[in-house]
Amino acid sequence: MSDLEIRPAAPEDIPAIVAMLADDSLGAQRESPDDLTPYRMAYDRLAGDPNQHLVVAARGGKVVGTLQLTVVPGLSRRGSTRSIIEGVRVHSAERGSGLGTRLIEWAVDESACQGCQLVQLTSDVTRTDAHRFYERLGFEASHVGFKKPL
Repeated sequence: MSDLEIRPAAPEDIPAIVAMLADDSLGAQRESPDDLTPYRMAYDRLAGDPNQHLVVAARGGKVVGTLQLTVVPGLSRRGSTRSIIEGVRVHSAERGSGLGTRLIEWAVDESACQGCQLVQLTSDVTRTDAHRFYERLGFEASHVGFKKPL
């Protein structure tokens, strides 16, 4: 893993990120790699917000992983700041290599550097392998989540 670089995502990384987001049964239903326009607009919003950290893992110049870390100041928990990890993806050729662990470790370390007292994430109920992965890294299934499309 010494040849791995975790760095802020750049505009030229968008096609690789979107391809990884679309590379599973859930992502294939909700992502549109053929039209990158909405992703480029989202990237611009993320890049302009200091509480958003979209990163990629690159090996030999090739993007092989990604995640988004969002820092959220709050009043609850005695004014705690928390972070939310989202969009964790590892290129299919890299799965099982320890890259996912490295990405999550980066996010936890960065959360501490940002003054966060809590790191949280969600995972679709169908992603049972991901649930075991997060539990191995010390995360606990503690809440029931809800979504409402707008």
